[in-house]
Amino acid sequence: MADYRWKSFVEDEDRPEKPRRFGVTEIRGPNHTSLFSHTLLQDMLESMGQFVDGLKFTGGSESLMPKSFIREATKLAHEHNIYVSTGDWAEYLLQKGSSSFKEHIEECKQLGFDTVELNMGSLELPEETLLRYIRLIKSKGLKAKPQFAVKINKADIPPTHARAYGAHVVPTPRTSERVEDVDFLIRRAERCLEAGADMISIDAEDVCKYADSVRADIIAKVIGRLGLQKTMFEASNAKTSEWFIKQYGPNVNLFVDHSQVLDLECLRGRNLGKNHNSVLDSSYFLV
Repeated sequence: MADYRWKSFVEDEDRPEKPRRFGVTEIRGPNHTSLFSHTLLQDMLESMGQFVDGLKFTGGSESLMPKSFIREATKLAHEHNIYVSTGDWAEYLLQKGSSSFKEHIEECKQLGFDTVELNMGSLELPEETLLRYIRLIKSKGLKAKPQFAVKINKADIPPTHARAYGAHVVPTPRTSERVEDVDFLIRRAERCLEAGADMISIDAEDVCKYADSVRADIIAKVIGRLGLQKTMFEASNAKTSEWFIKQYGPNVNLFVDHSQVLDLECLRGRNLGKNHNSVLDSSYFLV
């Protein structure tokens, strides 16, 4: 059992030890827009590595870094029992053909990556082809994590120029929105899980980018169908993380910036999650 006791768990329950299957915290790792050195990564993991489960290279940053740096970073992460995930570089390689993708998977394994992420929204390929790539990733001993994004198209409704006794009345701004078929998205995610995907990632855009505009209905439907254990949500800021913990308890899987790790772990330890026991019970035994 872990040494760290948590107030939000019952008396005989501790924060699970790593590797965790729920309550996973994945952080944004080295990328080409920040001065991320090996020393900084080492200091960060030594100070809060016990609270980090995964490290993700974002934006294809691994393609711009020396292979020696990547190997050092993945080795350091593994020393702290942290898995390492690719970003969305695989989509670019898939556009160049399946042979390039196969070479990419082999190289990922050699560099020490554990998980390959596929952005399902940007890949304009038949579903069966995508499922075949998931099986390919699994056959190489790596984990597969498809990422989905819910598309919401908003548009202003042209105002009607109402007038009262000749005076212009300022109309109230109105908008309309068209949400893509969430059930279809979930069904695609279910097929990915059936093909061997280990977890489904949900992009923050249009769903949970800002705490004051979270689409709770969409999130509830996704979790209800896929299960809390099999789903990871991107939390763009501390307020969004707090919303997730309040709604779904400390066992929700979140992808956050490394600057939010300690705040998030404190949130996981507070008694904020009103539903965390029941939610976990419904998804813990999903295979």
